[in-house]
Amino acid sequence: MALPDTLAPALRRARGGSALLGPAFVAAIAYVDPGNVAANMSAGAQFGYLLVWVIVGANVMAGLVQFLSAKLGVVTGATLPETVRTRASTPTRLGYWAQAELVAIATDLAEVVGGAIALHLLFGLPLLVGGIVTGLVSMVLLLVQDRYGQRPFERVITGLLAIIAIGFVTSMVVAPPDPEAVASGLIPGFDGAESVLLAAAMLGATVMPHAVYLHSGLARDRHGLPTPGVRRSGLLRVTKIDVTLAMLVAGTVNLAMLLAAASTLQGQPDVDTIEGAHAALQHTLGPAVALLFAIGLLASGLASTSVGAYAGAMIMQGLLRRHIPLLLRRLITLLPALAVLASGVDPTRALVISQVVLSFGIPFAMAPLVRFTSDRSLMGDDVNHPATTVMAWLVTTIIVALNVVLIYLTIAG
Repeated sequence: MALPDTLAPALRRARGGSALLGPAFVAAIAYVDPGNVAANMSAGAQFGYLLVWVIVGANVMAGLVQFLSAKLGVVTGATLPETVRTRASTPTRLGYWAQAELVAIATDLAEVVGGAIALHLLFGLPLLVGGIVTGLVSMVLLLVQDRYGQRPFERVITGLLAIIAIGFVTSMVVAPPDPEAVASGLIPGFDGAESVLLAAAMLGATVMPHAVYLHSGLARDRHGLPTPGVRRSGLLRVTKIDVTLAMLVAGTVNLAMLLAAASTLQGQPDVDTIEGAHAALQHTLGPAVALLFAIGLLASGLASTSVGAYAGAMIMQGLLRRHIPLLLRRLITLLPALAVLASGVDPTRALVISQVVLSFGIPFAMAPLVRFTSDRSLMGDDVNHPATTVMAWLVTTIIVALNVVLIYLTIAG
């Protein structure tokens, strides 16, 4: 049936716009990784709905950060690491790369450990074997990107994001939370040092340095370098929609983790680890919900470790102009994670420590991003609005301050 003349152009524009969506969904994997699972489930199990406001606030802040990163890539045609390289001296650039490399290793540690825990829950595999399997599967996912390009990789990662959403949202649907209690959790507040620690961990697991670096490259590779004018403005509008939708999905998943733990796990013993939370879900909501939880965790580990390796390659290429094949890059960051699993360290503890290491990297990603996108000589007419700049610096200050608290409380025990 032919479409009305007035409707056809609108549908064509909608289809054209939807075809440009995708980069933000790859970056959003960083917001639903195993570190988020550990932090959100612990927060809900220990403090109920108290820290709902942290999830909401972190998601809003992450949306602003990811849009600025994507905007830098679209407007300048360069990634954030490339822009740092062109504007920094050699010693500064090498030091910057060293901390970014440490961030990449810590990121991979969390993702591989999460995948290993999931395989242990699903199939009883030893953690080291599960880590090796996670690494091998992530190599296959990286081959998709290396051989077939960015769009097939985006589709695979977006599919895994859908599995993650189903895995973690199901428990909230089966055991709906108390609406009044959820609303009360929107009022900012803490209950002792442990709640501050968990709030900082939740924020640190949400705004992750490698996602900030990566999104600028994803947007650049997808859209190229559009000339100023209507097309660039249109791409920035689509990018804003892309980021908004991706953050809604990620925020819903994170909120579902906390609400499920608050409504079913609060007050139960031995739920301070992912394995304990899984056992409690199985006992409380049944094996089907626990199975979906484990599958969601596995998808989270597989997708996030692939995206993390991709980000690591982009960081090295941008800062050092050294191109390393993705599979070799995968091995470089996989080996430290396997070493940790082989050492017998408690996996949930390893996840927490990895989030602390990531905290050190957040200022190095955030500060140059805000500075560059506020520089008219670099961004032209697409420079940040003054209010956006103020908001971005405020977000940076809050994130850095809370992560300093996280580091202090972790060291203090």
